[in-house]
Amino acid sequence: MSVSDLIGALDAIPKISVPESPAPPTSVFLDAPEWLTESYLQDALRKYYKDQRIRINWVKVNPALGKGENYGGVLTRVKAQFTRSDGTSQLGHYIIKSTFEGNEFAQNTMEPYDIFNREMNIYEQVLPKQKALLREIGDPEQIFAETMAVDIENSALIFEDLNARGFVMPNRLVGLDLKLTRIVLRKLAKMHATSAVLNERENHSLEGYDRGFFNRYTDNYEGAFVGMFQAAKRRVAQWPGYEKYAEKMEALAPLYMELGKRIFDISPGHINVLAHGDLWTNNVLVQYDKETGEPLDAVIIDFQYTAWGSPALDLFYFLNSSLEFDLHQNHQEQLIAYYYGFFSDTLRKLQYQASIPSLHQLHQQLHQKKFYAAHTSISVFPIQRNVETADADFNALMETNQRAINFKNACYRNPISERILRELLPGFEAEGLLDIDQ
Repeated sequence: MSVSDLIGALDAIPKISVPESPAPPTSVFLDAPEWLTESYLQDALRKYYKDQRIRINWVKVNPALGKGENYGGVLTRVKAQFTRSDGTSQLGHYIIKSTFEGNEFAQNTMEPYDIFNREMNIYEQVLPKQKALLREIGDPEQIFAETMAVDIENSALIFEDLNARGFVMPNRLVGLDLKLTRIVLRKLAKMHATSAVLNERENHSLEGYDRGFFNRYTDNYEGAFVGMFQAAKRRVAQWPGYEKYAEKMEALAPLYMELGKRIFDISPGHINVLAHGDLWTNNVLVQYDKETGEPLDAVIIDFQYTAWGSPALDLFYFLNSSLEFDLHQNHQEQLIAYYYGFFSDTLRKLQYQASIPSLHQLHQQLHQKKFYAAHTSISVFPIQRNVETADADFNALMETNQRAINFKNACYRNPISERILRELLPGFEAEGLLDIDQ
């Protein structure tokens, strides 16, 4: 066969169409902090996995939450494909939490609370010890998210993105049902108990965490707390039959910050713990059963406002911000009793040396801090259930200008927030929690 015959035979063979290989994904950085670069992430991955030859192939970065979902910093979701030194490829999912870069007002307002340094220290120095205490008594329960990196220079934390393992935020507009509420309270009880034991064993090392939402160092959040309370008063004053509540709220406003500080003050004879400080729906990640939709597990995140003080700081905040309405209104005592069972049991197993209050004594101690329940229901709950997100940002929350007033007023146009005020104000008033001489 001649060469020309061979070529002709080859030309006669039917051609097989081979699709082109898709182009590899390109890196995308959407609304990311300026320092968050591919090089930065590559270095972080190399340190975490202890592999200096890791090479990022592509990375996608975008905001983790929308407006009105978070007021305490910037949450960024990272998805990265990288190749390890052995040639294998891996897809990683991470969350990066950082400060409000470029927002001078937010940075200056938060500075006295030292929230970013505190949270980094909590994740690096405290939570691992609490986890070790649970292991000491054979309790394998995961309470906190695992930390991948603590970046002091950029005030940033990098975590595994639990969303990739099926953990999601519950619907903040609906509230938690009984089963999920109990899961969170079980975790909270163990977190509180291990902190009390850790503080006892380490010569009161946790008592320096004294800059919660209300504290004796700064009133920088007055614009938010008093501003929301005044917006609530304006709304209540519009309802026939509620005039007396509006009048009491008007008189209480000048004392509001001092009453809040007293909740955070240490009360002699009370049991104290390291409180999460901002425990609500969006600081809980939940794993649901894919078939039934039932909650299976939960992890507590975000420790910016951790403070040493009464368990009331977390119990009243969580129970008055994050539950379905019936639980919020009618079942708080029973839920506190459920919490107490795990709290006291964990203290005993860890051989806590100080006195463990009885359930009745705990209820008495909490009742002295009951103003925090009223504060959360009146001034915090409407922020967290707000659906008008056009102006929902840190500045609108903290400032006192007209834009901020408009935002705060909008929070009380939500029907569920109105219902909370209408149905709970009479009880708060009957307990004396709206009185100026409480």
